[in-house]
Amino acid sequence: MRVLILHNRVSAQAAPDELDVLVQVEAVGCALRSLGHEFEARGCDLDLSGLPLLLRELKTDVVFNLVEGLEGQGRLIHVAPGVVETQRVRLAGCPAEAIFQTSHKVLAKGLLRQAGLPTPDWLGDGLADAAADPGMGAASRWIVKSVWEDASIGMDDSAVVDGGAAVARAELARRLDRPGAPWFAEAFVEGREFNLGLLDGPGGPTVLPPAEMTFQDYPEGKPRIVGYAAKWHEDSFEYSHTVRRFDLPAHDHALVEEMTRQALACWRLFRLRGWARVDFRVDGAGRPFILEANANPCISPDAGFVAGLARAGISYDEAIGRIVDSAALD
Repeated sequence: MRVLILHNRVSAQAAPDELDVLVQVEAVGCALRSLGHEFEARGCDLDLSGLPLLLRELKTDVVFNLVEGLEGQGRLIHVAPGVVETQRVRLAGCPAEAIFQTSHKVLAKGLLRQAGLPTPDWLGDGLADAAADPGMGAASRWIVKSVWEDASIGMDDSAVVDGGAAVARAELARRLDRPGAPWFAEAFVEGREFNLGLLDGPGGPTVLPPAEMTFQDYPEGKPRIVGYAAKWHEDSFEYSHTVRRFDLPAHDHALVEEMTRQALACWRLFRLRGWARVDFRVDGAGRPFILEANANPCISPDAGFVAGLARAGISYDEAIGRIVDSAALD
């Protein structure tokens, strides 16, 4: 098939989290070539007026969507795949609607709560307050997150605050003008952190082995979070001491089953497709809470999703082939 790898255009001076999309483009291109597909990679920006003509000129059969935002704005992540859908070209990856719903973290949490799926309480303004649980203010520790941006933008130790909802609101106000705005606060779940990848296939999604993010030798009082430094600053303490593991103890069997059930429920709720990832925190009583469902998460060779593929015995080429085969019209 003729495949167009569509990604957001980034400059050579971009931050590491933005430049990573080029690594994904190269890896996906190599896999497509190995699978016998013809492909071209093109970057896009806010001017999408030429995209319909490009799709026709390239006689595109499938668009492999790696767009993570436009002009550095994560809130525009759904726009380019939405344009592709209007041209009736098959899209490899999640539909634009699913990308919008899951990328707006507060909207996604509201939909999870409505579906009876557990997610931590939250607060913010507007939609955030209106959708929150009546017991929202009970938490004493909160973590402040960007509503739209991924890659843990703005998440450092200062994002975790103690003192209840009033202190969390003060931190939200302090961050109003910082990159990553708008912000919301989520009740912080003390405990373990997991993520589960999902890969499409002819029989439906395969849930990849759960990965636990462990916080090794973190000093007393340091928040145990997978923040920006843990993901992108290779010379940081967080990067070298936040370690992924797949070998879980036998007593986690029931927990894994429950997280698997919830991950599949997310797949159905948001109508995900191609590939996705669901992130969890687990409290001291062993109860999992969904932090977010990630549509089209990072598939760089060193990403957690690809580590899950390897653990499941699925090659990178096979995974890309399954994603392309699951491409559909919306």
